[in-house]
Amino acid sequence: MKKYRAGIVGVGFIGAAHIEALRRLPNVEVVALADSAGASEKANSLGVPRGYSNYKDMIEKESLDVVHICTPNFTHCEIALYAMDHNINVICEKPMCCTLEEADRMIAKAKEKGLMNGVNYHNRWYPMTAQLKEMVQNGEFGKIHAVYGEFAQDWLLYDTDYNWRVESSESGSTRAVSDIGTHWLDLIENITGAKVTDVCADFLILHETRKKPKKAADTFGGNGQLSEEYENISVTTEDHANLMFRLDNNILGCAVFSQIIPGRKAELKINIAGIKQSATWCCDTCNEIWLGQRGDYNCTFEKDPGMLSESVQINAGYPGGHGEGFPDAFKNSFRAMYAGIGNPSDNPPYADFKTGRHEILLCDKILESARKKAWVKL
Repeated sequence: MKKYRAGIVGVGFIGAAHIEALRRLPNVEVVALADSAGASEKANSLGVPRGYSNYKDMIEKESLDVVHICTPNFTHCEIALYAMDHNINVICEKPMCCTLEEADRMIAKAKEKGLMNGVNYHNRWYPMTAQLKEMVQNGEFGKIHAVYGEFAQDWLLYDTDYNWRVESSESGSTRAVSDIGTHWLDLIENITGAKVTDVCADFLILHETRKKPKKAADTFGGNGQLSEEYENISVTTEDHANLMFRLDNNILGCAVFSQIIPGRKAELKINIAGIKQSATWCCDTCNEIWLGQRGDYNCTFEKDPGMLSESVQINAGYPGGHGEGFPDAFKNSFRAMYAGIGNPSDNPPYADFKTGRHEILLCDKILESARKKAWVKL
């Protein structure tokens, strides 16, 4: 078995999650990480052999097969292009980049080099979301006519909550939509096989000024207490988005994406309504699907490998009754991406750079709609 050498760029919460998931794949070895702050200390604490303060040094010295990019959004394109120029496959955290122009450059370079390229929209890789996709595509729901749901968090509720994501210079022109909304939209499109065609959005910026602490703030690490030393910064990206949309095949949709809902830590919920039955899946209860019917019993379909479709069973690493969640979805996502090394597909099961570009386009059109207060076509 070939063992791939992986390097991680950016080791905050999500970079550490990448490392943990990769260690559960038998054909991957995390050999190095790069981070501009405390690289050696982070490498030591995570058991990674080497830490670099500059990603270029890591790429030039480590003979990597894959680079995982887990840095602020505005850096993704530069790092990805540098890695691909060195013939290294790239897996990028979402959103893939900040602009369509950057996305097009990344897609062109990956095609030129013949490299595997992925964007970590991991929610399609839970055993039960993968099962739901199979059920929809096998006709078990009949004609789909509506989808709706939410992705809600509370970690940016107060004006004293700060993270680099609230600064558009680092995150891009949207925030709630690009950071969490694209997860929801990718999942819905992947399950239904339909693409968003029209959008109508309304945004709320709850805090147009936030208090930025003068020392580093961790993602999800705040408790709402004011740092002794801070500066006021202006905020131009949305804390909350209401979205109506249409998909192919005359499917209607609506969703809420918010980072200011008290008590919601990271609730992603989808509802799918077909003429035969409906379904609800929520990340809080990710090992089950609720199924509803008219004129028959409603039921809960719990994860059990023996009950899953054959093509889905690979995503269930444990027997029924043994829960699988966020880290397992990462593992499944990366397993599929690494299987594409040396043979990149035009339509892979994982989200690739073309998927990432589509989500950037969605963000742009949703923002345009919010500004115009009108429906916008993609």
